[in-house]
Parts: sequence; C-alpha cells; structure tokens
Amino acid sequence: MIGTVLCYLLLPAARLLRALRDAFFTCRKNVPLAKSQTTQVGGFSSVRSGRPVPEEQEALLQQQLEEGAGGLHSSESAPAVGKVSATLTSDWLEGSDLLMTSLSDLNVASEVTWYTDQQHDELHTLMSLEPKEHTAVMLAKLPGEESVAMVDSAAWAALRTQTDHQIGGCTSPALEKKNEDTAGLGWSLVHDTEVLSAEAIAWPFYDTGQFQPFLEEKPYHEILWREWEDLSTQPAVLELGSENGPLFEFRVMSYNILAQDLVEQGPDLYLHCQPHILDWNYRLPNLLQEIQHWDPDVLCLQEVQENHYWEQLEPTFRMMGFMCLYKRRTGKKTDGCAVCYKQSRFQLISASPVEYFRPGHDVLNRDNVGLVLLLQPLLPGDIGQKAASPLCVANTHVLYNPRRGDIKLAQMALLLAEVDKVAKTIEGSYYPVILCGDFNAVPDSPLYKFIRNGQLFYNGMPAWKVSGQEDFSHQLHQRKLQTPLWHSCLGITDNCQYVTLCQPKKSDRHKYSRDFLLQFRFCDAACERPAHLILLEGVTDVKPDRPAHWPKQLSVVNDPDPELFFPRSPGVIQHGLKLTSAYSHFLPQRGRPEVTTMPTGLGATVDYIFYSAEPIENGNKGGRRLYRDGALKLLGRLSLLSEDVLWLANGLPNPFCSSDHLCLLASFGLEISNS
Repeated sequence: MIGTVLCYLLLPAARLLRALRDAFFTCRKNVPLAKSQTTQVGGFSSVRSGRPVPEEQEALLQQQLEEGAGGLHSSESAPAVGKVSATLTSDWLEGSDLLMTSLSDLNVASEVTWYTDQQHDELHTLMSLEPKEHTAVMLAKLPGEESVAMVDSAAWAALRTQTDHQIGGCTSPALEKKNEDTAGLGWSLVHDTEVLSAEAIAWPFYDTGQFQPFLEEKPYHEILWREWEDLSTQPAVLELGSENGPLFEFRVMSYNILAQDLVEQGPDLYLHCQPHILDWNYRLPNLLQEIQHWDPDVLCLQEVQENHYWEQLEPTFRMMGFMCLYKRRTGKKTDGCAVCYKQSRFQLISASPVEYFRPGHDVLNRDNVGLVLLLQPLLPGDIGQKAASPLCVANTHVLYNPRRGDIKLAQMALLLAEVDKVAKTIEGSYYPVILCGDFNAVPDSPLYKFIRNGQLFYNGMPAWKVSGQEDFSHQLHQRKLQTPLWHSCLGITDNCQYVTLCQPKKSDRHKYSRDFLLQFRFCDAACERPAHLILLEGVTDVKPDRPAHWPKQLSVVNDPDPELFFPRSPGVIQHGLKLTSAYSHFLPQRGRPEVTTMPTGLGATVDYIFYSAEPIENGNKGGRRLYRDGALKLLGRLSLLSEDVLWLANGLPNPFCSSDHLCLLASFGLEISNS
C-alpha cells in the first residue's frame, strides 16, 4: 500500500524532471557562446534564485499554481505562450543577442522552445522542492551529445568579450563561479566557462515591459575586420615601377571624425546608438587609437571641432610627431578641416586656406572650407644626390545639401583653382596632387565624374543630380543649373583657374584704348547696312566714306588669351588636373558596393582619396576615363566595408568605430630622380 502511494507521488516529479531536462538542453544548444553576465529574453529579465523573491511575487506565484492545478493536460484550448524556460551559464549571450541571432554568422541549432505559464510554474515549483543533490545527479547523467551541440561554432566562441552590458535598463547580478562542481564541469562547453552552482538553478522571470533589443555586438576583428590590400605586387604596378631608383613611400589617411557639436545638434540621426558611445570622452580615445594604429604620414581630417583641436587633438598629434594646420569653417560654425604631416617625412613649402563663402555670390554663400598644402618629401641622407618632387595635398568638406549641386560645383571649382595655383610648375605642368575629403557625392555622379574626367556639361542639369545623393525627380519644381555658373567678378574661369594667373605678365601687352577702338568705326562690318534696317532718307541711307589713310586690310591685334573674353563652350566646366580615385568603390569578393558612411541607416560612399595619374590614350569605359600610375604610384589601401557588414555592428557610429564615417587609408610611392 505504501509503495503504491509513493509511486503515484513520484510520477509527477519524474515527468517534470524530464521536462526540466528537455527545457535546459533546448536552450543550451540554441544559445551561441560569448562572455556576458547579463541575461534578458524577450520582455523578461533573468534573476538568480539566490536573490530573495518579494512576498507579493511569491503569493502571486502560489495563487497561479493553485488555479492552474490539473490544467496541464487540458486540450480544450491552446495555452498562451508566456515565458521561456532557460538555464544560462555566464558563457551564454544576452537575451537580446539571442533574439538577434539572425544577424550572426554562427551556425546555431533549432529555435528556442517556449513554454506556457503553467508549465513554467510547475518547473519552478519542482526546482524549489527537489533535493539539490538529486538535481545535480540528474544533470550529470544527461546525455553528452546534447552538451556539445555548439562545439562546431565559430572560433570566437571561446573568446572573452566585454561584460556587464545593460539592455533595456535592466541588469542581472553577477553570476557566481564554482569550479569545484564536477557535475557542472561535465557539461561545460568552454574550458574557462563560469558555471552556476546547483543552488542557483531556479530562474524566476519578471515582466519588464516591451523593449527594443540592441543589435548583437561581436568583437571588432570578427565584424569590422578591414584587410590591407597590397597593390605593389600587381603586374600593372611592376611595369610602371621607377627605373631610376627607390620610391619615397608614405601613407595618407582621410577621416571625417564627426564633430561633437554636430552630434548634439542632430540627435535624431543617432537614435540607433547607445548614448554612452556618442560621448566625446568615449569617442576620442577610440579615434586616437585608430589613427595611431594605422600610423599615417599625412592625415586629412574633416569635422574637427575647434576647441577639441586646440585643447586635445593638436597637442596629442604633436607628441606623435605631426605638424598640424587647421582651418575653421566661416560664420558661426565650430568645426573645420585639419591637415597633419609627419615632420620627419615632409617639410612645409606653403599652406593656403580656402574659404568658399563669398559675399554677393548665390552659389558661394555657405561656410565650407578647404586646405591646400605643398610639401617637400625629406629623403634619407644615405640616398645620395637624389630628390623627390614636391607633393600637393588638399583637404576639404563640401556642402552636404543634396539639393544644391550648384553650390557643390562652385566650391570644387574654387578649390581646384587653388590647387592649380599651388601645384603648377613654372613649365606649366603640375606637381603630384593628392585630394582628400568628404565630397558629399556618390561614385559616378556628375560631381565625381567632373573630378575624375576633368570636364562636365552642366547647363540645364537638375541641381539635385550633381551629387547623386537623393532622387528628387518626382518634384514638380526643380532648381536647374544655368550658365554661367558663377559671375565673372569671382575671378575664376570655367577652366578652374584664377584669371590673374591666366593673363601673361608682359609689359608690351596691347591695351584697348579709346583711340584704338575708334579705328573700327570705318571697318567693313560697321559700314555694312543691315538687311532689315528701315530706310530713312538722310539717316539710314548715308554711307560714310572710307578715310584715305585707312588700310584696305585691317589687322587687329589678337588678345593673348582670347578665352578670357570669348568662352569657347558655354555651360562647360573643366580643369587641367589628372586625378583618379585610390578606391574602386566596389567589393568583388562580396559583390557589393563599398560604404564610407551610413546616413539615416543607408550606406553610401562620399569620402575619397584622389591622386595624380596618367590617362590612357583612347581609354574610356562607360563614360569613365581610364588612368595608370605616373610619378605617383598607388601601392596599397585599407579595404572598406559593405552595408550589410556594418549593420552587424549596428551601423555607424558603434562601440568599435566612433565616427559616422570610416577612415580611408592609402599607401603611395613617389619616384625619386637625380637632382
């Protein structure tokens, strides 16, 4: 009789123990491994069983048990899914990461098993009433196949990532470590796994309301790994190698570091970011560490806040061996552009700040700026009587507004005119040029083609189309570019040159005086009667007699530069520099375009490093002029990323990249010739 009673008493307990085992290993094999000490799943946060449960919660739990007794096997209606049964070690991801495992590259098992409120309550009751020793023995006897379901995961499963994350404002207490429990070590998946003690096996869940889970955070080298592309081994580069001696090799970095004032002025652009990663005290060490790691010789920065530059950046860069020049935006803007160069590698010849704001010009009424430097490479003393050509480095941040392509073109014309002035030699050729910056134009847009191809037909073009950032073709009224793009009083020609530099300085240059112009009153064109001229006797029928001293063939002195007064092609803007991009703007291995920034969650390429190259004769592919390296050779570059990869890190900025732009880095070689 007594044995029969005991059997009936033990049957529910055994059935619940089997349910506990299944629930435990179901979650165990579905949660990828990563170091974390906070757990939150769905709308519930997990708390250790060692923490005292409030009296109200305990009374409510007892009431639910009494009301749901005997309803576990009811099939009249499907119970509502309420809670997930999960027993987690300190090696498992947070609950929000579990929900976002679709973004992970790991090969995880099937979905997590969800349980009803009644099933969860019975499991909780069983875990509270069963002897602790019996529970430990049951776990030790579970099949070993289930415990190694995650062994085939990615290699980073055993790595330690940052701990103490906070999600949805709820943080669970730190998990206790117990290496003495041999039963727990038996199903540990990682050698240094922190295992829960048998006493802390019950996990009550409390509803914390709905929350938006953050994207999964992986180690930097697992998500945003950027490879260095060595281009010096390519046949095309070897064929064009310098035959006169070694190359002067140097690295150039272009980086929009995101001014803190702009972050605070546009908080809606960074709602996807956790607030603490937007703080300047968090971002500054990351930015400096990234720059120091890649160790550029020339550093071109955009969106550099003025007070941060003078108080923090410039002193730090000076300690790193840089000489820095800075130009703040005009007006009330607090950020600008900076160019820094290693004093051990270069010597400054000249520096020219460029202000795009020009009063009275509608297409130059914004506060953007640029910097143009002429640097002399410093060669080692043991290289002999050799010299390298001076190098022109320009840095700018063009207007963002996608609707005002006319302003973007005018700003670029002004910058290129300054580059023409600085980089032009006495013989009329150009020193090697490197043009960096945030141009706020996508690849193959008219503005991009203008820089690369050297020419643009702009008359009648919609202003929004110049940069290609957004499509406003659906709008009824569109601003269109008219000729001339800017007034002649600006002093810039359609060839992006200063007028004063175009006019030859000759003392005998002919001046059009009044007496000279009066000579034309008796020329054939002046004496020719128009065909539709109304005949007025004594007025329009009188033809002046040619003076006796007037020559039969009039020879007029031609102007030394007639294009200044008679443009050959209205509506055309062009420049004489030969520039190409250091990047291809496409990732062949991923089949996706490169991305340098992610405004409003959409990846785009707006940052560039252009450099001097030689155009190939009859080389034109799809409207793009083809180039090959000349005196300045592209030796390598830091690969960019695609949009889908950046989404794995929750876009830009993120805990790894502290700007909304990626840095660009390219290695160049400058030919060294005999002096």
